[in-house]
Amino acid sequence: MTGQQGGRRDERRDIFLVANSVDELGGVTSWTHQMARLFTERGHRVHVIGIATPEDPHDLGDLPYPTTRLYDGQPPAPGRARDASMRDRAARLTRIFGAARPGAVVVVTQVWAMEWVRLADTRGLTVIGMSHESYETAKASSRFRRVLKYYADVDRMLVLTREDADLWIGEGLNNASFMPNAVPWLPDVPSPRTGKAVVSIGRLSDEKGVDMLLDTWAEVAPAHPDWTLRIYGSGEDEELLRKQCTALGLDDSVAWMGRTADVPAALREASVFALSSRGEGFPLALMEAMAMAVPCAAFDCAPGVHEIVTDGEDGLLAPPGNTAELARKLDLLMSDKALRDRLGDRARENVRRYGTAEIVDRWENLFAFLER
Repeated sequence: MTGQQGGRRDERRDIFLVANSVDELGGVTSWTHQMARLFTERGHRVHVIGIATPEDPHDLGDLPYPTTRLYDGQPPAPGRARDASMRDRAARLTRIFGAARPGAVVVVTQVWAMEWVRLADTRGLTVIGMSHESYETAKASSRFRRVLKYYADVDRMLVLTREDADLWIGEGLNNASFMPNAVPWLPDVPSPRTGKAVVSIGRLSDEKGVDMLLDTWAEVAPAHPDWTLRIYGSGEDEELLRKQCTALGLDDSVAWMGRTADVPAALREASVFALSSRGEGFPLALMEAMAMAVPCAAFDCAPGVHEIVTDGEDGLLAPPGNTAELARKLDLLMSDKALRDRLGDRARENVRRYGTAEIVDRWENLFAFLER
């Protein structure tokens, strides 16, 4: 069914979203299900496919689209058994893809999953490969060579910012382009910015830099004894971080909040948001804070960060890893309510450009373009 609606091409498609897993906790998995819901709401027929199943799968609840897991656990270790299992699972993908209507699209959200998709028959389908991290983060990992190898022949390789796309093009991926993430909600009621709390939300892992945030807080906290740093999240570094907190003498001003299923509520209690990551793609937590009108102080650790935040206009940025400068930015926001209000209000307005309707329109326009 084709036609015109709201200035966009209105065509319902079969869309396969293929990820490393459909039911693990993590940013890419959350993004996959967010987009699956948005595409479904537009009338597309969506199927989410995961390669592996984690030991402790996340409860997905009732979903408005089907999901498939190629393995009940993890694939065999590299070797003949794995090669045989990959061919078998790729044949299953071929059968799934073969039932699609004309105009179908396969979106591979992570390059590891592409190792299975490339073995399947995707003739007649549009295939899009994605990298949800910055070029620099990918280059520091084994994923860099795999992106160059497995995404070389897809119809489009998508990253999160134009800056990163240009860097991949410089590596010879002339099919590279960019697609930003969507902010999942734009709440009617923003944070009142009255609570004396700085909030951080993210996995307690090295990449998220909570250790640097604690070092930063050690510089800020003495001047603001009535403020609290609330750290939401869990992860493998939690015990080490708690010990660091104690060693820095911060136990009275740091609250370990654990995971939260209600991010808007966590942000509604905050007046400032802090992002201290060593690397990012297109940080969802940063956009969520802006949607709640909570001004941010962040390390400018990736193109996605300064794509979202304009320093001094809708947030404050510090050089990556510079805890003294991040402390100065936090102190500015904590000391000046008028500044918090100005930056927070502008952040809430500016992040609307990543609203779900705008981003889904961009995806649908891309599907139509690639089908020509």
